[in-house]
Amino acid sequence: MRKSCSKNGRIDLLVRDIEFEASQPTARATELVGIVAMSVGRERMEPILPPYIEAAITGFKLEYSELREYSHGFFSNMAEILGDGFAQYLPLVVPLVFSSCNLDDGSAIDIDEPDGDENVSGFGGVSSDDEAHDEPRVRNISVRTGVLDEKAAATQALGQFALHTKSFYAPYFDRNRGSVPGLFCMLMLCFFTFGLEEGPAKAKEVLDTVMNISIKTMTDDDDKEVVAQACIGIAEIVNTFGFAAAEPYMSQLIEAVLVLLKEESACQLVESDGEADEDDAEHDEILMDAVSDLLPAFAKCMGPHFAPVFSKWFGPFMKFSKASRPPQDRTMVVASLAEVAQNMGAPIAGYIETMMPLVLKELASSEATNRRNAAFCVGELCKNGGEATLRYYVDILRGLSPLFSESEPDNAVRDNAAGAVARMIMVHPEAIPLNQVLPVFLKVLPLKEDQEESMAVYSCICGLVLSSNPQMLSLVPDLMSVFAQVVLSPVETDEVKAFISRVFSHLMSLYGQQMQPILTSLPPAHANAFASFVSRT
Repeated sequence: MRKSCSKNGRIDLLVRDIEFEASQPTARATELVGIVAMSVGRERMEPILPPYIEAAITGFKLEYSELREYSHGFFSNMAEILGDGFAQYLPLVVPLVFSSCNLDDGSAIDIDEPDGDENVSGFGGVSSDDEAHDEPRVRNISVRTGVLDEKAAATQALGQFALHTKSFYAPYFDRNRGSVPGLFCMLMLCFFTFGLEEGPAKAKEVLDTVMNISIKTMTDDDDKEVVAQACIGIAEIVNTFGFAAAEPYMSQLIEAVLVLLKEESACQLVESDGEADEDDAEHDEILMDAVSDLLPAFAKCMGPHFAPVFSKWFGPFMKFSKASRPPQDRTMVVASLAEVAQNMGAPIAGYIETMMPLVLKELASSEATNRRNAAFCVGELCKNGGEATLRYYVDILRGLSPLFSESEPDNAVRDNAAGAVARMIMVHPEAIPLNQVLPVFLKVLPLKEDQEESMAVYSCICGLVLSSNPQMLSLVPDLMSVFAQVVLSPVETDEVKAFISRVFSHLMSLYGQQMQPILTSLPPAHANAFASFVSRT
């Protein structure tokens, strides 16, 4: 049963859980309020929010880093659902967030004792006694503490405040520059800058600050998550404001990304006190996912002009696709290259011979995510790679075939396989044995999960029907069943359904009354929905 604040303003059970106790359940209760608020939305949450904000602020009086971390997440969620309505809370919460950003990370020191009989654990105090007969050798260690997680959450909160309250955040801008040098929130400053009404000079000043700190962070900061946030911020700037925002900084960006791809940045060279653990691997994955997202971001804003930049990044990037790498590294590469091909276009043809063997191998991966990304990638390579892809068509169809079978357990994989075949047909229909491929293709439709493939799939079908392709016309009964289900789908777009209307009108003009038996053979629900749709269009 949903609990809420009563009309007389009493605080419900979750607020009582948040108040006055420094414990993990308290932190989780704070997190839960944010999750519930995101689910129910502004209209339901805003009237009962003040006591929750008050309780969360009270928690900052307790010396418990995890509670402060989850409170920052709660404030982030509230900013997202309230938008500029959160501005009233900024004077209360921004000082708390800055306070977390300025905390000491709690770094540790490793002491190597020459005689090996003390400080066996490797941690100890550093003596300043000049008479010490053996001077210990000190080296820094990267130590992950709860304070770092708190600071990361605080930085993200600042970004959400600026993003959603826009110009209301203006009074706090200058404090960001000095208060959060190591955890600079790129997205925050980007959106904030262009929300200002202080003219282009101010915008350029802030953009310079953002980009210069971001680029320096990428190569010099020793925390992988901070570097990842810098990369994410730059990608957001490029995706939101286009190439013009990044153009003055391209030479530095190219070099900074190269350093990261070669794994030579400060955060990738931090000396460890032992073998990498699961946390290290997770931080590596977060970092490289953020770096890999930069490639499609620049491809999208630069189009074919991205080719000279891509040529510099491609070689170092491909080392993450080696067989010795974990599956998540390989699929990261494939997913990124798919989007590069999609957005850069024709220049991808020069990389087909290097990329295609990797993508074909990934089609047979035991990991569903890898198969899905490989299917999407192979379709984009065929769409944009020109004649260079033709020699691989037989191998591609052979690799895609298992993804259409009942043995494939993942609907999204199957949807992306359908998208790949659709793209292949659209660019080189003569290279596809349509009499064999189309029955299998239609059998997996309509798409079940990944509607991002809908335009490719249904525009392909539309093209074949409108060109009166005999192989497709022989499958009209199967086609009408698919169309009826698409029309019924609440997740398909009006644009996709417009394709269906256009194709149906063409079929009616060709066959007239011959279509009636096909329509009456549909299940009643499908037939009624289709009849209603046709009458409206």
